[in-house]
Amino acid sequence: MVFSSLIFLFAYLPAVLLIYFIVPRKGKNLALFLVSLFFYAWGEPIYVLLMLVSTTLAYLFGLLIGTYREEKPRRAKIFTALSVCVSLSFLLFFKYYNFFAQNLSRLPTINLPTIAGLALPIGISFYTFQIISYTVDVYRGDCAAQRNYINFGAYVTLFPQLIAGPIVRYTEIDEQLTSRRENVDDFAAGILRFVVGLAKKVLIGDALAAGFVYFQDSGAVQPTVVGAWLTVILYSLHLYYDFSGYSDMAIGLGRMFGFHFPENFNYPYISKSITEFWRRWHISLSSWFREYVYIPLGGNRVGTFKRYRNLAVVWLLTGFWHGADWNFVLWGVYFAVILILERAFLLKFLENSPRVIGHLYSLFLIGVGFLIFSHSDLGAALATFLALFGVGIDSFATSVALYTLIRMVPLILVSSIGATPIPKRIWERIQIRHPRLQSATVILCLALFAVCVAYLVDSTFSPFEYTQF
Repeated sequence: MVFSSLIFLFAYLPAVLLIYFIVPRKGKNLALFLVSLFFYAWGEPIYVLLMLVSTTLAYLFGLLIGTYREEKPRRAKIFTALSVCVSLSFLLFFKYYNFFAQNLSRLPTINLPTIAGLALPIGISFYTFQIISYTVDVYRGDCAAQRNYINFGAYVTLFPQLIAGPIVRYTEIDEQLTSRRENVDDFAAGILRFVVGLAKKVLIGDALAAGFVYFQDSGAVQPTVVGAWLTVILYSLHLYYDFSGYSDMAIGLGRMFGFHFPENFNYPYISKSITEFWRRWHISLSSWFREYVYIPLGGNRVGTFKRYRNLAVVWLLTGFWHGADWNFVLWGVYFAVILILERAFLLKFLENSPRVIGHLYSLFLIGVGFLIFSHSDLGAALATFLALFGVGIDSFATSVALYTLIRMVPLILVSSIGATPIPKRIWERIQIRHPRLQSATVILCLALFAVCVAYLVDSTFSPFEYTQF
């Protein structure tokens, strides 16, 4: 079940809201825990057991760590390491076993069997990181161990951000688990944020995906310069609208239930460097790796070589976290090299250059990065990259490609402008100058929702891309 499905919009969500607001306050977390397990079980019932095992073990380890943290810190450290290892073992097995088995079996004398039908449990990458953040924060003393199993279970399984983030650290919603208070303003803001995210996904993201698939497929048969550039541009825009749309919907759903989740995107395509881009894109993942990998390795407090080593480790892990394939590893290495070069000298050059230079530099490198990200066939990715500069092409553009480009120009322009703060600033100015029009927000929201539903009725199943990671 995904948020952009009719069954979620007209069956699951209304039923959950009804249950949640009927039950007394003491039962709200239990209600969220149960409906979240049902949400997770909708597509993969068997993996609910895995989630419950992960949750229960993390809960018990948390109690042990909290008990021994001050009096016997060495024992608490052992339990912390055990908890992290257990959580990672589930992730490593289900997500990476076949990858390692296939690649290690290429070595002499090694023959590891692969497991046919070993599916990736939805959301395991996200809830594993949430569990690890909780365990480490309890050990550090940043939060107390949660003694209520239902409250902890609600945190781990909370369905709005379960399958594609944002990655919510326990310290960010610790108090909200027990002291949140739902209100009309939060609920209304949540609905608006949800509908905006739905529109970004359904009306723009899916249309961009269709264009990307067309030019990717046509480029495999008849490569052109125009087709290659559109492949890069359309995928980059699609991924932004798909993923940021999901984050908007998750944050909006959280607001409906009284939670305030952290922002996950901050207009990343206006960045003037790759360093800035990764402060704006998938913010919760970047902050997680900074807090639990980069800083423990020494962060910026060590020498130059070790700082670069720390960056390389973080980005190798970041790439591999996204998927068990070599293109994700290469993607992580690609950004590691760029970020190290920026730390070394490029950032100073970009700061002293015209803003347009930094924007063009960033957009091009981001696009190339997502070209690697989107192609498990690295040969195809290389062919598309070379085609950007006219290498290995049949022609500059075919008549069909030009016709399709002309048809897609309005979509590309709208999505490009929409990826900047301009629309938000215009809307805020309108509301300030014409406060009476604020009531029109309800009408616009309903109209936007109706258009999205019309598209969903006429479309095929279109999951969020990040659910596969």
